[in-house]
Amino acid sequence: MVSILWMDIRQLFGRNLRRLRSDAGLTQASLAERMGVDRAHVSSMERGLQNVTLLTLWEASQAIGVSPASLLGDEPQLRTGLNQRSNTKF
Repeated sequence: MVSILWMDIRQLFGRNLRRLRSDAGLTQASLAERMGVDRAHVSSMERGLQNVTLLTLWEASQAIGVSPASLLGDEPQLRTGLNQRSNTKF
């Protein structure tokens, strides 16, 4: 998960949420219904605007049928910028 160093975790979560939701054949509205939230909240999470709680992470993963880690996991195409930020320290 090295790419998290150069990408906001909310954006990473949002991209994974959108991709996995779509792969599962769910609309934002159907995911929202399964999670017990508003469709606009799902949209906001997918755009990386929400700082989701652990409970929300769990609910989203259960609603989609994936592990919570898959929503935070590193997408292979995001690794391309790692060499550009090799001096990043936290």
